[in-house]
Amino acid sequence: MKKLLSIALVLGLTTVVSAKEADKPHYTASVVPKNMTVAQKKARFYALLVPPVEKVYAELEAEYEAAKKDIKNHTNQKKIEALKKKYKAKSDEELLKRMKPHPKSITLAQAAMESAWATSRFFREANNVFGVWSSNKNEKRIAAGEKRGGTRTIWLRKFDSIEDAVRAYYMMMSRTRTYKQFRELNYTTDDVYEIVKGLRNYSERKDAYVKELRSMIKYNKLTKYDK
Repeated sequence: MKKLLSIALVLGLTTVVSAKEADKPHYTASVVPKNMTVAQKKARFYALLVPPVEKVYAELEAEYEAAKKDIKNHTNQKKIEALKKKYKAKSDEELLKRMKPHPKSITLAQAAMESAWATSRFFREANNVFGVWSSNKNEKRIAAGEKRGGTRTIWLRKFDSIEDAVRAYYMMMSRTRTYKQFRELNYTTDDVYEIVKGLRNYSERKDAYVKELRSMIKYNKLTKYDK
């Protein structure tokens, strides 16, 4: 079978790629193509989000498995103590609960909801995938369009990349007291529809938010990314 090839110049080097790969759309976070169909919007979202989510998850899972092994074998105690400080954990068990990364399906569902499938202003202008607020005036951030209560300016963090945003999100979920139940569920079950119960306080919509997350995961078959 004759194969179609196209030549791409990357950093001054000649790279041979298939015509099929060359024809794939190239997406950027800051640019949202006009008149996209729902299918095209989702394709753009997955192209932008899946690679960084999978990369960060793999890093966190490897770190978690290594810590679990060290705790079991009573090895690398200085490393474990440093991790406890990083994750704000007081015991070995609490450390593992905080370090275990939650399923990618949940991450992608929240990313889709919080960024309007990677089209929101916060996503386009700040790589802010998860609607993370900022209370530190010294960090990069942008102001929300509407003031809370009509008077208070809401600031959202600005990230250098989508990968940085995903990494910060996982750390937030690992260390914030609000998500203790979420971490407990993630540590004791692999059922994503049970784990999302712990995200009730992520949004002011409470139970309605959890219900929508479940529907998002199920309808878009996001659990395939957990396998």
